Amino acid sequence: MVSIVSEVETGHEDMIHDAQMDYYGTRLATCSSDRTVRVFEVREGEQSLVASLREHDGPVWQVAWAHPMYGRLLASCGYDRKLIIWQEDQTTWRSIHTYTQHTSSINSVCWAPHEHGLMLACASSDGSVSILTYTAAHTWDATKINNA
Repeated sequence: MVSIVSEVETGHEDMIHDAQMDYYGTRLATCSSDRTVRVFEVREGEQSLVASLREHDGPVWQVAWAHPMYGRLLASCGYDRKLIIWQEDQTTWRSIHTYTQHTSSINSVCWAPHEHGLMLACASSDGSVSILTYTAAHTWDATKINNA
């Protein structure tokens, strides 16, 4: 039998499309058609809003946490053809990279296992998949696979 541990009042103003817990189960990220990503601290059945991230220009479909060995990184993707990588420094969240090379909605995002380095994939309705890799030069390299 499944029991509800707690309910989270997200404050989103439209449909929620995804909710993901971080590696430690203490942070929850949600995304919505209201164009926002929200990050919550979740402890002992209580939650508090940490950040409301607003750089998407349309519905946000999915969020994904990177492995904590890379710090607190979160990726989001949406209808606006954007993949945004967010980072928390101290208590402030900011976008550190925006990828816009797809011609249609980006519907899915996933980080690679940490053993492969800081790398993620995103899939788009344009039929392609992009692989983004963080380099030693502190930049993001992207490889786009068409007709994937």
